[in-house]
Amino acid sequence: MLTPHEVATLMLIDDAAPNIKDLDRAAVHALIEQELVELGEFHPGHWRPSITTRGSSILSAIARGR
Repeated sequence: MLTPHEVATLMLIDDAAPNIKDLDRAAVHALIEQELVELGEFHPGHWRPSITTRGSSILSAIARGR
């Protein structure tokens, strides 16, 4: 089960794909462990989180109110 903070972080990543330094690292780490988010290097030494298919499914379920 996700905490409200993790859900908010997942939504932020989905909306903007911000740089990892702008997000709560503990929440991002928890989302990575649950395979809802993955990190990809977009410039050498710069990592950007992105939503996985599983993370997208969770957000869709939340949007439907389930």
